[in-house]
Amino acid sequence: MAEYDAVFPLTADYATQVLAVVDAEVSKLRHDPMELLSRAIQPALWLVLFGKVMAQVKGLSAGTNYLDFLAPGILAQSVLFVAIFYGIAAIWERDLGVLHRYLVSPAPRTALVLGKAISSALRGLSQALMVYALAVVLGIALSPNPLHVLGVIGFIALGSALFCSFSLIVACIVRTRERFMGIGQALTMPIFFASNAIYPIRLMPGWLQAISRLNPLTYEVDALRALMLQNGASTIGLGFDFAVLVGVFSVLVAIAARLYPRMGE
Repeated sequence: MAEYDAVFPLTADYATQVLAVVDAEVSKLRHDPMELLSRAIQPALWLVLFGKVMAQVKGLSAGTNYLDFLAPGILAQSVLFVAIFYGIAAIWERDLGVLHRYLVSPAPRTALVLGKAISSALRGLSQALMVYALAVVLGIALSPNPLHVLGVIGFIALGSALFCSFSLIVACIVRTRERFMGIGQALTMPIFFASNAIYPIRLMPGWLQAISRLNPLTYEVDALRALMLQNGASTIGLGFDFAVLVGVFSVLVAIAARLYPRMGE
């Protein structure tokens, strides 16, 4: 327990340190709001073009409207694509000297990682607003239940923070922008396609089903599909989805906190 408190010291000072990192990250977003609008293009293309075409394939969405089936997956995808490239910002910060100021501060390394993760979650929620607006325009049957909306917010924030932490780990290992861009692009598409985002797990070959069940994105999409849609249902269980995401996130934060000082070397 003492070791846990040393890594995650639940004090007012610790919370202030986390929020200071969040404020620094959010200020970047305030100075570049066009970034959010540009990131809305990709989910729009997936829903309008891919969704309309694949809706013609019978049995692909387990008897429901395919656009309804696809929308939660595209929401998770758009959040993944934002979060997975968060590590490149850490590399930029190292090159500009910002990271060195973070590392010489008395803040625990977990505070730095959590601050990044929370700011990524805020960006993920901005993506959710855009996908929700597009879903309304396309006539997707969204659940009006306020508790379901709160659940979507929670799972989007959790998924975004999880993949942001994973991105920081990758950045700490590769340590250059060029390598990160290549590896980031190589990771995002397998994570996306080896999930239930655009087709049910039951349609996958056995080996891909096994990979999908090890993929955190699968559990995020399953929860979003249950909460976002009027007649949505979880095939795994919301409690299990939440437990898996929290467990993976905690492990990734601990690993990222151990590796983060290496970025400044």
